[in-house]
Amino acid sequence: MTGEPSFRLAEESDADVLLGFMERYYAHDGHVFDRNKARSALIGLLRDSSLSRAWLILDGEIAAGYIVICFGYSLEWLGRDAFVDEFFLAEEYRGRGWGRRSMEFAENAARKMGVTTLHLEVVHTNATALGIYSKLGFKVHNSALMSKWIARDLSKPR
Repeated sequence: MTGEPSFRLAEESDADVLLGFMERYYAHDGHVFDRNKARSALIGLLRDSSLSRAWLILDGEIAAGYIVICFGYSLEWLGRDAFVDEFFLAEEYRGRGWGRRSMEFAENAARKMGVTTLHLEVVHTNATALGIYSKLGFKVHNSALMSKWIARDLSKPR
């Protein structure tokens, strides 16, 4: 294990590695994982850089995790904003500063792409992540993130 992570923009050829990390991430957070639906969404994301950026977090040549930011635009947040849509770091890399460095990387990359505000979502039961993100300057808001699945031709995993 090296001392510092490096980052490489993910490509379509990285889909299987990313899907493996996604499955572990979803299990950790208690989300249902449907590999076929996840692959379809992931390939769409990797093919269209106007939607997002995805990076592999590397330990030398070994993939240690991934981080994805997805773009939006908000009047409230004064322009282009983005969500850290997914972030997973293999357990053996946690507690070594790799998560903080990965978030710093994502923040700097987003800033270079004109993002004014970076958002993220954390399950309420993940006290460790909530504490880390607070230390990195993320704030909990009094508003609630609410979602409604509106696609008629694709069912969302529960």
